[in-house]
Amino acid sequence: MPLQQLLGIDLPLIQAPMAGVQNHALAVAVSDAGGLGSLPCAMLDSDGLRAELTALTAKTRKPYNLNFFCHTQAPADSLREAAWREALAPYYAELGLDPANIAAGPGRQPFSTDMADLLDEFRPPVVSFHFGLPCAELLQRVRACGAKILSSATTVEEALWLEAHGADAIIAQGLEAGGHRGMFLSDELSSQLGIFALLPQIVQAVRLPVIAAGGIADAAGVRAAMALGAAGVQIGTAYLCCDEASTSAIHRAALHGPAAQHTALTNLFSGRPARGIVNRLMRELGPISPLAPAFPLATAAVAPLRTKAESQGSGDFSPLWAGQNVSGCKAISAAALTRELAQGFIQ
Repeated sequence: MPLQQLLGIDLPLIQAPMAGVQNHALAVAVSDAGGLGSLPCAMLDSDGLRAELTALTAKTRKPYNLNFFCHTQAPADSLREAAWREALAPYYAELGLDPANIAAGPGRQPFSTDMADLLDEFRPPVVSFHFGLPCAELLQRVRACGAKILSSATTVEEALWLEAHGADAIIAQGLEAGGHRGMFLSDELSSQLGIFALLPQIVQAVRLPVIAAGGIADAAGVRAAMALGAAGVQIGTAYLCCDEASTSAIHRAALHGPAAQHTALTNLFSGRPARGIVNRLMRELGPISPLAPAFPLATAAVAPLRTKAESQGSGDFSPLWAGQNVSGCKAISAAALTRELAQGFIQ
């Protein structure tokens, strides 16, 4: 079945959900332009999600996607947390922060019964997951509300697992993609492939529609992905500077500057590999640190550094998420960008 028919959209183009840099406004703009707008939900509590869904559904009648993380919450580890804060101690001192006043805890929540209750109420057309799929009981609740189910695969093995466990379509996430890697069967980074190596292998291995993600920033990239068998594309980084995105001024400046040419996978900001623009924290601690607590517990200790530095106009401690190709980042409307990208679907 064509992706447009499966998801009820005009263009086989999904706006990647990007927590921290967007709300419902970007999702509405992309959906109204014929693509599938996405709302990131992992950093929202039930009240926050209800407010965003109420606003979104009041502004568009088009299909939209809700994205959730479905990780297993890591248990607190006081020794590892102490070692992490010791590594960050020089930065606390530099910025005048007292680590004793910084509470520990997760920055992101996995999909839960409370969230499933909201899905029963709002009945979203599409629900996507990162880090696999939720348990069978919760997944059945998603399906029962009428939603089509998407999830990300970073290897052929993950794609086959998703096909066997109830996904309706698979997002092939290439190594170029910004933000968190969707890997869930292994944490071995050497298993991660670029999109134009990964995509044809997944297309050959599964029967489901495959959506290409990672490094696609313009119509030419869309055309290349479709030529390799993609049923559609998912694009995030190119939307970061759109009018409807809530991307900070610091983040926008980095995307338009020379620093954006150097991105790396880092676990410093959450405890799990995610691609962002290399900044001071990544350079000085190394982008991957064994001291960072397990996902998502690393976030709490870094967050106050980010807040203080950003108040001084610095992104030294900010997760400046971006893919390897920032050439499509433009200060235009999301509708205009969607129309430009759609030229890649024209034969």
